[in-house]
Amino acid sequence: MARSLSELPRLPLFDGPSPLAPLPRLSAALGGRATLWIKREDLLPLAFGGNKLRNLEMLLGAALAEGADCLVTAGRRWSNHCRLTAAAGAVAGLDVHLVLSGPPTDPPNPGRRLDELLGATVHQAVTADRAERDDLFEQVVADLRAAGRRPYPIGVGGGGVVGAAGQVRAAAEVLAQALERSIELDAVVVPSATGATQAGLLAGLRAGGSRASVVGVAVAHPPDELRSTIESLLVELGDLTGVRVDTAEIELDGDWLGPGYGRPTPEASDASRFLARTEGILVDPIYTAKALAGLIAAVRGGRFDRRTVLFWHAGGLPGLFEPLDDGSPAG
Repeated sequence: MARSLSELPRLPLFDGPSPLAPLPRLSAALGGRATLWIKREDLLPLAFGGNKLRNLEMLLGAALAEGADCLVTAGRRWSNHCRLTAAAGAVAGLDVHLVLSGPPTDPPNPGRRLDELLGATVHQAVTADRAERDDLFEQVVADLRAAGRRPYPIGVGGGGVVGAAGQVRAAAEVLAQALERSIELDAVVVPSATGATQAGLLAGLRAGGSRASVVGVAVAHPPDELRSTIESLLVELGDLTGVRVDTAEIELDGDWLGPGYGRPTPEASDASRFLARTEGILVDPIYTAKALAGLIAAVRGGRFDRRTVLFWHAGGLPGLFEPLDDGSPAG
């Protein structure tokens, strides 16, 4: 393991920062109680963008350093991470194998079509059962090795300390943007699924001297499951940054998860319409929209009165066109 962040190998996938933009109409519509900004990770350049490109810069750097000739990862059939892994693999010249949850749709869902357009080989499970997908993932990796290939397995969502290190870099980027615009951030609100984005941003902000809180809105797992993962990541990131973050600083909001990942909620749908009709910005319905619902409720409840708050737009916009687990289209 590298002894510092700068020693980790990295494959650059974009050559400039994602935009940092004010949200004046949304702020005003919420009574002017907080000054809201947005980090537009959805505008990163590959395959509809998304914050997972930060993780993938580090993960592909590690894969290439280890001599891998292909990537294997897994996710739901609409996975933002899987689509971006396919795109990143195309940039790196690496074959990509994606193991997707089922059931397959007829015609294939938009996410799978995009994955295949980007050149990925898709292996789809018969059902949505996580254990079935995990078994298929292990089989694909084993088959590639038996065929003489050198696969680099990537966990669901590109989590883990290597992926989270990309989010430490993102924190440094946003602090530089804030300084340039004379903004002092009080809080960052982010969707939290694997915990890597939240842990990386918190570690990166502290390494950069910022005391801004990082509020993770749980969008895939309940907070009690997520917290231990974030705690472990912060310990490992502390080894790389030299800055220790007290685990008491982990803030998780589990009120917006609804019936689970991949299931839209009325609050998320309302939040996405609110942002679209005040700022003309779209968010996906099952991930970023749930975090947005958490932000809006917190502002309305007075939690961020007279504070400057940054909303982390994680991307995933093709999810707007997906049929989800309840049988309805995502939009």
